[in-house]
Amino acid sequence: MATNPIPRLIDRFGRVHDYLRVSLTDACNFRCVYCMPAGKQMCKIRPTTMTRDEILTFARTFVQLGVKKIRLTGGEPLFRADVGPIVQDLSGICSELSLTTNGFFIDKYLEVLLSAGIRSLNVSLDSLKSERFKLLTGRDYFARVWRNIGLLLKHQVNVKLNVVVIRGVNDDEISDFVELTRHLPIHIRFIEFMPFAGNSWSSNKVVRSEEILEQVGAKYPIKKIPDGLNDTTRKYQIPGFCGTIALIGTLSNPFCGNCNRLRLTADGRLKNCLYSTSEVDLLSAMRNGADIVPLIENAVLNKARQTGGQLSTDVSKISSSLLVNRQMVMIGG
Repeated sequence: MATNPIPRLIDRFGRVHDYLRVSLTDACNFRCVYCMPAGKQMCKIRPTTMTRDEILTFARTFVQLGVKKIRLTGGEPLFRADVGPIVQDLSGICSELSLTTNGFFIDKYLEVLLSAGIRSLNVSLDSLKSERFKLLTGRDYFARVWRNIGLLLKHQVNVKLNVVVIRGVNDDEISDFVELTRHLPIHIRFIEFMPFAGNSWSSNKVVRSEEILEQVGAKYPIKKIPDGLNDTTRKYQIPGFCGTIALIGTLSNPFCGNCNRLRLTADGRLKNCLYSTSEVDLLSAMRNGADIVPLIENAVLNKARQTGGQLSTDVSKISSSLLVNRQMVMIGG
């Protein structure tokens, strides 16, 4: 494995960026209500989509600039036909390689993921009720996803369940998810419902992370456990339980002060923040023979202090219609 050089991706606020999220595709076999706008069709590889070789070139460039961790996202990254070779290409070029998935294709690609050294996966799962899962995702796949989560645990893969909590939709399942940690070494991450183009967001649907914590604390003797330097989560554990829970309060309690993340979309555009109002077209520049390093460094330098300069921590003051951004599925989770 190559040794990381001195970090070069430092913004105006002194934040070092050593974590790159790479979207392999904006296609997905699910239709999650908070991610996939109604009417959007499953996409195929287009001329504007990064090729396998281009993804590897980008990854190597970012690693040379100090990136230590790469996470593959989508859409659904395992929906891409050449995901196996891409994972193999990327294995070993950075300190940590991981992936976020809806869990549907885990059984198909488990051997590839394990051989690439991937030992931690984020799995999106917003309900433990089969019928509600179907309503949220537009697909009747709960049994398969749950079976694949069990398969990951059997192979001692660190499983983090991403749960987007939406008021009046699945907030009554918070305790059910917490109960999973009693006997399973699983990590539940409760995520505030965030606004994106076309996802029918409104402030009254947001369950703030503090509200979730209060609800859990009223039933369980929760204990705070240490967070990592660049964690997006606040972590807790219930004494005697095998797993942990965590809160991601992007809206009410942003973690921007120590953010180390960059995003590369499936069409090769660099976003220095999930809510950045601008993007840098690295793919076109690279295809035209330009040096992309100055473009990357300049994009990082111009990163806003918090949430792209667009969001207020007072959720009631956020107007989703005024946000300048793409649909979540087009950005990458």
